[in-house]
Order: sequence, then C-alpha cells, then structure tokens
Amino acid sequence: MTKTALVTGAASGLGYELSVLLAKDNYDLILVDIDETNLVKVKSALHDTYKCQITILVKDLSKPNVANDILNEIKSVSIDVLINNAGFGLFGTFSGTDWQRESDMLHLHILTTTHLTKLVLDGMLQKGSGKILNMSSLAAFQPGPLMSIYYASKAYMLSFSEAIANELIGTGITVTALCPGPTSTEFQSVVSENTVDNKIRFNMACPSKVALYGYNAMKKGKTVAIPGKFNKFLSVLPRFLTRNRATAIVRKIQDKNRNE
Repeated sequence: MTKTALVTGAASGLGYELSVLLAKDNYDLILVDIDETNLVKVKSALHDTYKCQITILVKDLSKPNVANDILNEIKSVSIDVLINNAGFGLFGTFSGTDWQRESDMLHLHILTTTHLTKLVLDGMLQKGSGKILNMSSLAAFQPGPLMSIYYASKAYMLSFSEAIANELIGTGITVTALCPGPTSTEFQSVVSENTVDNKIRFNMACPSKVALYGYNAMKKGKTVAIPGKFNKFLSVLPRFLTRNRATAIVRKIQDKNRNE
C-alpha cells in the first residue's frame, strides 16, 4: 500500500531535498509552498523521475487558518509523514524591523506549523503510526540578537517537538526536530533586503546532506537531529557560558556575517 507524505516549503531548499528522498522511497507526495512556479517545476521533475503521485497546493502558510484549508483539500488522504519545513528569516533590530513581516513569521513558524501538526496527528493516532519532522535550527539553542524572532520561533519548535515526542511514546508515532546550522539554500538571500549572501561560510552545509541526515533521523525516530560535529558542539556550548555571554557571541557573529 502506497504511503503519503505532506511537505511544506517544498519548492526549494531543504523542502525540495526532503521531497526527493521521499519520492525515492516510493511515497506519494502532497507538496505545499507559496511559490507556484517552482512548485510546478518540482512536481514535474519528481514525477518524471520517480513516477509517484504528486499533489501541489499553493498556499501562503503565514495566513490564519491555512492549516484548515490544507486539511479540507486533502481530507480523504491518510498522511503517513508530515514534514513542517516552510520558514524564512529576518535580519535587523527588533525595534527597526517590519511588524507585518514578523507577524507572518510567527504565524508560519509557530501557529500554522503547530495547527497543521495537530490536525495531521489526529489521523496518525487513529491508525497508530506516523512520522513528523519539524524544521527547527541550531538557532534554537540560544537567543539571537538581530534575528530575535527567528531564533525565538525556532526555540519554540524545538521545545514543542521534544514535548509531543514524549507524549507520543508508545503510540507508533515519532516526532523529530531537525536543527541544522547555516545551509546553502535560498533562505540566506531573503533574510535581509541589504544582504545577498552570508559572509561567514566556513560552516555552510550542503542542503542534500542536511536533508539526508534529517530524513534518516526521522526514519529512526530520533527526537533531536543536529547535523555536523561542529554544530553539535555549538548546540551544547551555551550550557558552559552565561546566557549574557552566549547572547553576546551570537551578536558578534551576526554583525560580522551581515553588515556591509
């Protein structure tokens, strides 16, 4: 019996790479993204290569109640894997950044992701199986000056994922939080209107490798997946520093990385 996976943010980056891995494993796909042009291209490429059934949904996941809209459109489909990948970053001081953009980020990273998880989880519980992969970040492990809301939203996603993973022990359902460091995707170019690329590139990861690491972790039911030894080190480093010191270090990195 063919299984079905739902992937948000599937038109590019890690969402696309994860969709490729699912297609290779013979999943039918429901791909969600706001970028209709790239979503159509992804559908065509994956269908031609892997012959899987693919449904695309062009949705703005930053809007209220969009999770309900998605489930209403696919209500006859049983979801075996949910990958909450969609997201974006915003650089700048909290006092100086655009509230509408920040509100969109909070809706996307927190409200829509949480709501979609809740809706899909109901069906998974009924059949006693399922896998959920939530895209968190290395940013989840400490505060992030100059990207304050992004860092905070990823900390929420990590905490939320760990909590429900514990609640679901013994149900046949696992939840994995993937926490990559900087990855060479389109994400970097949309963080700031004045920045087209990262200036610090020594720890920049390959998206296909990050996706494979997260995908394998999800299949194994691992709760927290941090790709790369250096990233694992960075994730625990704040435990050995004062919070003020860890925050100051992140500020220096952001200043170095983004400023012209």
